[in-house]
Amino acid sequence: MSRPDIEAAGTGATAAPLGFPVRRVPLDAPWEWLARGWRDLCKVPLISLSYGAIFTLAAWILTFGLYLIGAESVVPVLAAGFILLGPLAAAGLYETSRRLEEGKEVTLVQILNLGPTAYLRLAFFGVVLFLAFFLWVLLAFFLLTVFLGGAGVPPPSELVHTLLFTNAGLGLLISGTIVGAVLATVVFSISTVAAPLLLARDIDAVSAVATSVRAVSLNVGPMLLWAVLIAGFMAQGLVTLFLGLVVAFPLLGHATWHAFRALVDLPEEEKTSGPRLVVQN
Repeated sequence: MSRPDIEAAGTGATAAPLGFPVRRVPLDAPWEWLARGWRDLCKVPLISLSYGAIFTLAAWILTFGLYLIGAESVVPVLAAGFILLGPLAAAGLYETSRRLEEGKEVTLVQILNLGPTAYLRLAFFGVVLFLAFFLWVLLAFFLLTVFLGGAGVPPPSELVHTLLFTNAGLGLLISGTIVGAVLATVVFSISTVAAPLLLARDIDAVSAVATSVRAVSLNVGPMLLWAVLIAGFMAQGLVTLFLGLVVAFPLLGHATWHAFRALVDLPEEEKTSGPRLVVQN
């Protein structure tokens, strides 16, 4: 389908000087992405759930390490920051959905063997996400110092009471939520399309980020819903002591690939052999 035909079909593809054109999608499009992601998970449950189990195991190891040094109260801070790295950690899930889309065989070895070029592109983008992670940790500890002073992080038995029933705790909770929301919004905007795009195409990180930001700005409503759904699924994974992430993480990873395919209009000569997605307004 040519570019004028795409415009005529109502996809709203927008020419851009950097990266790829993007489409407008319906407000309820994220539900379709989740449905497609669930179908991918059901096609290769062993691979998908194993991927989620690895992510959960990493979270458990981190939590156990903090417990050993008596810093278990900062687990929520690091868990929230850990989510910022999710788009990079899900690279194997994007590859799984790509191979399923093209009707190719899917094995754990294949989805982890992305090739040196793809790893190099993702590594550069990963530096940006790691910087965002460390920025969040630094800001969180700065706020702890400002509001709690020399008292430090309260023990787990006093954490909820401190946050909800003291003036300093409420100030910390509100300011931390605002700072975290701003940082999460920035990371979401630059990564929601960029991560799978860097895997799928030979493109530099700046162009991938520009494409991602443009996709979010052109689809504020759908992307706001998508962000809420991601936050909801990840939250239920955290409150279940990370067990929920065994399913939630691969589901969101597969769904993110389909969000990318729906939002980004890839040039005809570079399209995969899988089915073309045309999203109507």
